[in-house]
Amino acid sequence: MAKQFLKGNEAVVKGAVLAGCKAYYGYPITPASEIAEAASKYVPDAGGTFLQAESEIAAINMVYGAASSGVRVMTASSGPGISLKTEGISYCAGAELPCVIVSIVRGGPGLGNIGPEQSDYNQIVKGGGHGNYKAIVLSPNSVQEMFDFGKISFELADKYRNPVFIMADGFTGQMMEPVEIGQPSINEPEKNWAVRGTEETSDNLVTSIQLDHDDLEAHNEKLQKKYSIMEEEEVRYEGLHLTDADIVLIAFGIASRVVQSAVERLRNEGIKAGMFRPKTLFPFPKKQIEDLADKTEQFLVVEMNNGQMLDDVKLAVEGRKPVHFHNRMGGNVPSINEVREKVLKIMR
Repeated sequence: MAKQFLKGNEAVVKGAVLAGCKAYYGYPITPASEIAEAASKYVPDAGGTFLQAESEIAAINMVYGAASSGVRVMTASSGPGISLKTEGISYCAGAELPCVIVSIVRGGPGLGNIGPEQSDYNQIVKGGGHGNYKAIVLSPNSVQEMFDFGKISFELADKYRNPVFIMADGFTGQMMEPVEIGQPSINEPEKNWAVRGTEETSDNLVTSIQLDHDDLEAHNEKLQKKYSIMEEEEVRYEGLHLTDADIVLIAFGIASRVVQSAVERLRNEGIKAGMFRPKTLFPFPKKQIEDLADKTEQFLVVEMNNGQMLDDVKLAVEGRKPVHFHNRMGGNVPSINEVREKVLKIMR
């Protein structure tokens, strides 16, 4: 299997193309701009379409149109751009259109800065748009996972006819690492619902509007059942030193790599620390965290925001064990020693 030295933002596009992505519509914004740059090369090379739209709003509506025709389609942005896309994302969810949206999170609120943060957790995981929808949210912590998630995101989108997010902090999007590049793996189902401008699809209708109250309620109930299946079947996570941990550190994205190093250092110092990393932020691995609450003494959540995943961890723990918090904001990444010192303070 060949290896390439890639930036995260390029790797996610290569993964998408190998999964059969045939269309990319987007508008550049730091720190996600290299995704559009890479897509402008690789998607047309694979026989697909790249278009830089006039705005983020235009881009997501182009995604809606391409997805309606059954094409595997992708877009990307960062916080302010995702805010502009949220109406269209809600339309995609309501019309049950499979698509992939990559969010490379920068500092906020407002224009903030271009430093790496995780401050868009609530925006992405909780459904930043209107209505009762949810989207699968994959959270990579390496360039290899940017590539891998770029591939599997399309399978998940098609499996559930639903938008799928890949949410990475700016650090993960911008850093470079060796990536194992496999062969194309296009496992695309038949899309009998799509509108292709043919006689066979002339009776198909793609829409998110349901004017009758009962019809919309029934549609929402159908969607909620779909989301429940996601929660049963699509939870992804990893753990380290959890069997005997007195304290479990929970983190996602680049913060989890800092936490992993801190845990190893603490282990060498005789502190029984463990790490738990959600790879999916929705569905959130709440059952796994519930189980950990029966085994460990306390938790420490480490995030690059104001404590947004912290709320979900507390809900899973249900007050059975203390849940502590350490964070950085403004584009700052917590250091290994910061996390280590926080654990030592808790354990005293």
